[in-house]
Order: sequence, then structure tokens, then C-alpha cells
Amino acid sequence: MTGVGKMEQEHKRSGLMWVDKHRSTNLAKLEVHKALNVRLLNLVRQGDVPHLFFYGPPGAGKRTRVMGVLHELFGASAEKLRVQHRVFKLGDPPKEVEMTLVMSNHHVEMNPSDVGIKDRLVVQEMIKEIASSVPLDAFQTTKKKEQNAAGPEPQGAAAAGANTSNNSAAHKPAFKVLVLHDVDRMSRLAQQALRRTMEKYARTCRIIMLATSASKVIEPLRSRCLGVRVPLPSDTELVQVLRHVANKEGFIVTDSFGAKVVASSGRNMRRALLQLEASKSQNYPFSAEQQVTKADWELACASISDLMLVQQAPRTLLTVRQKLYDLLTHAIPADIIFHAIVANLLRQVDQELAPQLVAHAAMYEHRMQKGSKPILHLEAFCARFMQLYKAYLSAIMDLF
Repeated sequence: MTGVGKMEQEHKRSGLMWVDKHRSTNLAKLEVHKALNVRLLNLVRQGDVPHLFFYGPPGAGKRTRVMGVLHELFGASAEKLRVQHRVFKLGDPPKEVEMTLVMSNHHVEMNPSDVGIKDRLVVQEMIKEIASSVPLDAFQTTKKKEQNAAGPEPQGAAAAGANTSNNSAAHKPAFKVLVLHDVDRMSRLAQQALRRTMEKYARTCRIIMLATSASKVIEPLRSRCLGVRVPLPSDTELVQVLRHVANKEGFIVTDSFGAKVVASSGRNMRRALLQLEASKSQNYPFSAEQQVTKADWELACASISDLMLVQQAPRTLLTVRQKLYDLLTHAIPADIIFHAIVANLLRQVDQELAPQLVAHAAMYEHRMQKGSKPILHLEAFCARFMQLYKAYLSAIMDLF
């Protein structure tokens, strides 16, 4: 890359948040899960990459490693991303479905769960489209492989020329890549359709899937991919990442404040970097008494939990409903809201009430995953908890 190109790239990255600005696409330079990075490098350098399935908790580094794999396969051109809003006409009679795609010349990223029950048709249409626009050297590479497998081996200088040609072809991926986010949120029909479609177009299209829970992906789909588990970083690794980012930004993270960020983020790397950036902008140098700045949505979820514990009345439910609407309209996923509220409640209620709280939370979350209106199930859970908590408090008062 020329000096002018580097300056332009730095200028574009200067306005990004730290979590995106300092995201490395070089697998060899990643500081977390180094053994996993080496295995991915060896896999990519073999040439013929299988379908991949990255799974692990949020903020562990799944997308970073996917971008690293794409960089190793296609070079810097895989980082030249563009956002495209597509309208698919699907079904019979055809209905318009709008979706946002992130793509380069070599891959396409999409989240099928964004379109609800139409995810099956969208995935099939996208794979067919990618497979129909294969790279120009795909058929040439396949032909050379077939000739090398069927014909006799050449001798002497001809053999050296043939090996050089085959090696150069092997280093040029003869396929495009479709990256599917949140595969565990796809419907079962969509997962079954994906299994059949990925088999049909395996020669010219590779699938990279990302999910939080591997158990929510059907076994036939998992068995057709190479599973890669990306765990959360350790406390030591996360502190090293925070110091590395701080050094690039020109400030110092103390050991005590780094430990606070790690504890507050739950070892979620993305959340830790966001909290570090917010805390730095709020107060620097860091003081010993300074608390980690949390995101607004986390504070909103905490306020919802506090409201339900303070007063159990219809007026409270109306206030909770408005806060839930605000969170959903700001694109906070419903399951993240649900988990945050339940976690806050579990920290404050008595242990006698905790089993009932968890049981009802599991029931309403399952209904929310099956339904299409998350606000109904979130509000129903809040109303049910307030009814349980009020009955629990009344039973305690009757004892005195």
C-alpha cells in the first residue's frame, strides 16, 4: 500500500470508535487466543477452506477472526467494504423484503434473522446469487486440479512449471464467501434449507456461520462445517488488550482501573473497550474511586429492575412498558434486554424467589423466540414478576 493510501486509510479510521478502529485483521498479530489463531492460519494456507462455524459468547472475537480469515484468503481487498440495501421479492405471491448487506468483491455479510420468517428464502436467494457470480479463475483452477488428478505427472522442467502453476492456482480461492451472523436465531426451516443449499453450491461458495449458542443450530448443519469455538478472553488477556489500545491512544490504564473494566464488562471484549473509551472521555487521569462508565441501555435495564422491586402497580407497568419501547427502538436486541433485567433481579431478590424467577424467565424467553412481537413477552414477564414479588412480600408480612 502506498503512502497516500495509508494516509487515507488512517483518516477513515480516525473517526471510528476504538472497538472498530483498533480491530486487527491480521491473525498473526491478534493478542488473544494465539493458539487458535495459528490453527486458523494453517487451515487457510492449505488453500481449500471448508465451511466454517464460529461459535462462542458475545465479545469473544468471532467476527475479528472471520475478518482475519478473509484477509488471509483474499488480501487487503476483503477490507474494502460497502453497505448495500437490497430489496428481495420472495414468495408466491412475491412480497418485498428489505435487507442490509455488507460486502466486498469477495464476500457478503448478512443477518438472516432480521427478516423473520422469510429468512429461508433470503438465504437461498443469496447463495444462488453468489454462486452464479464466481471468480473468473474458478473454472480454470478446477480444470487444472482435474488434469493433475487424471493425467500422468510431467517430467523435468515441465514438472517444475506445472507445480508452479498449480501452486499459484491453489493460492487463489476459486470461490466467494457468504458470512451469516446469528445463525442460532434462524428458524429451523431456514437452517434445513441452508444445509441443502450449501451442499449444492459447495464448489463455488463457502459459508462462514457465526452463532452464540451451538446447541440452537441443527446437527446436520453443524456436521457440514468445521466448528471453531471462540471462548471469552481471560482477565490477563483482556487487560493486555486494554493496555495495547491505551498505548495507541496515548494514555495509561492503571492495574486497578483495568481490573474494574474487566469485572464490569464480564470479560466481553467489545463491551470492555466501549466502557474504557466512555470512562476516558468522562474523566482522565483515572482516580482510585472512579467507577466504570456503563452504556445507557445497561442503566435503563437496571432502572426497570429497580422500578419493579420498589412498587408493584399498574402505573409501574406503564412506565416499564415505555422504557422497554425506548430500548427496542434504539436497536437493543430483545434477548439482551431480557438477560440484563433478569440478571439485575437475581442480584437483588431473595434466594427463595430465585427458582421461580428463573423458571418464568425461561418460559417467557422461549415464547419470545417463537413469537414475532418481543415487547409483548417482555412486558408479560415484567407483569408476572411483579405479581410474584408482591405475593411474596405479602406472605412475609403475614408472618409478623
